[in-house]
Amino acid sequence: MMARKTPEPSFAELYTPKLVTILREGYGFTGLRADIVAGLTVAIVALPLSMAIAIASGVGPDKGLYTAIVGGFFVSALGGSRFQVGGPAGAFIVLVLATVETHGIDGLILATLISGLILLLAGFLRLGTYIKYIPYPVTVGFTAGIAVIIFASQIKELLGLRLPGKEPGEIIPKLEALGHALPTANLAAVALAAVSIGIILATRRWRPHWPGMLIAVGATALLAWLFALPVDTIGTRFGGIPQSLPAPTLPNLSVDKIEDVLPSALSFALLGAIESLLSAVVADSMSGRRHRSNCELVGQGVANMASALFGGFCVTGTIARTATNVRAGAQGPVAGMLHAVFLLLFMVVAAPLASYIPLPALAGVLAVVAWNMVEKDQFAVLLRASRGDAVVLLSTFLLVVFRDLTEGILVGFAIGVLLFLHRMAQSVEIEDATTEDVADDVRSGGRKPYDAAQATDPDVVVYRISGAFFFGAAANVGAALDNIGQHPRAYVIDCSAISVLDSTAAATLAGFATNAQRRGAAVYLAGVRDPIRQILRTHDVAPPLVTFPATVAAGVAAAKSRLP
Repeated sequence: MMARKTPEPSFAELYTPKLVTILREGYGFTGLRADIVAGLTVAIVALPLSMAIAIASGVGPDKGLYTAIVGGFFVSALGGSRFQVGGPAGAFIVLVLATVETHGIDGLILATLISGLILLLAGFLRLGTYIKYIPYPVTVGFTAGIAVIIFASQIKELLGLRLPGKEPGEIIPKLEALGHALPTANLAAVALAAVSIGIILATRRWRPHWPGMLIAVGATALLAWLFALPVDTIGTRFGGIPQSLPAPTLPNLSVDKIEDVLPSALSFALLGAIESLLSAVVADSMSGRRHRSNCELVGQGVANMASALFGGFCVTGTIARTATNVRAGAQGPVAGMLHAVFLLLFMVVAAPLASYIPLPALAGVLAVVAWNMVEKDQFAVLLRASRGDAVVLLSTFLLVVFRDLTEGILVGFAIGVLLFLHRMAQSVEIEDATTEDVADDVRSGGRKPYDAAQATDPDVVVYRISGAFFFGAAANVGAALDNIGQHPRAYVIDCSAISVLDSTAAATLAGFATNAQRRGAAVYLAGVRDPIRQILRTHDVAPPLVTFPATVAAGVAAAKSRLP
């Protein structure tokens, strides 16, 4: 019985936004009401978080709001997930800060625009399918590494430190500079940061449905204003935030500038793809739905391009806001779109009040975010799970913290792939099956014996290859075949248990069959499935070099009939 091949999805099935799907299914007032509540809930969470991430990234709080409003709207409107909510993400803080320091704000906006184009292209090339192959230890490792860097970046604001020069970017010089600046600590800043963290943790424990971050920011702003505390605020540092979106404008598109920011754009695109698709997977697990990964990348691409046109920076789907959206009872993408609308209304109405927000309070918000980012239980489990997982996890984590985020991801992925290939190669077996019951029984799926005379004939040997026969295992399998002790006149190789065969494996069989032919021996490849047979034929592993009997028993019988 032949297995049916799953039909390729159509273009519409791959790239229709979930918003269109929801509207086709029938979207009424009940769904809209639920999405209004969810959108408002997420907007309340996103308001302080967007400003805090922007400030930590080396840009003004207004750009965090532009990113959340414009980028967040398009992530939900055009993406492939029902519940994805986009905005500035803590994972990007390190990359954005480095880009701003190297290329300025204009370079950051241009890199964001280019990253959008890259994501758009990746979606239409269907690369979203392959993001899921990133090993779990890599995602845990880089998330933990980012959390450490985010927390380190907030120590200055948490303690109200004054540095004589620019704060270093690398972790060790940064900690050394902060340590030297400890005598300049501001007790008022420390107190406000502690109050902010305390309120967030208390509301999370005793009133989990309350907007703890917004309450913390509002309460600390009130305390700073009432007691005229000597701390930096959004107003004193940035002059407040505007009450409207800027007009869309294109950044400088000179060839030299594009070449300069291209590495940053590639990093934004890679991290954005990983972060958004991980967030979509989390939403799927919480809701029981399935996202369209390539459509999600297309939506992310458009969102980043739109964000750049309005002066924002890189946007991606975020796990915290998306999970809040699902828990708040969202019915579809309209909730994420309304979250952006509510943020715009907040900016229009409450922009003057934002000037009073103390920066230590926002640092407290990010300190809690960093703590929550670390998957502490999973980190410990992976360290104990196996030596390979621990190596991938720690390599990724340490490289992210002490070297570079993109380098950490790529090296962790490479180590994970090598370990996987090693394990797969070890799982391939080649065994002498001459005295075993090796012929297929189609009806039962078992094996039925062939007669003892065939089994003991020294001129016919039977071997079985099982598992994924690929380049990682080809050398071992080839050596095993070449080292068969006797020199029979016929080899019957049971290939029915080969699950995968690649070009290297086919070349290995071709070389073995050629050597056997020179010695006057025949090779029978029994039970070869059609897809594998096609690969073998492509590499000239076909009659008269080899014969393809349906079963081992048929191969043994053919070999016996050939003998004089």
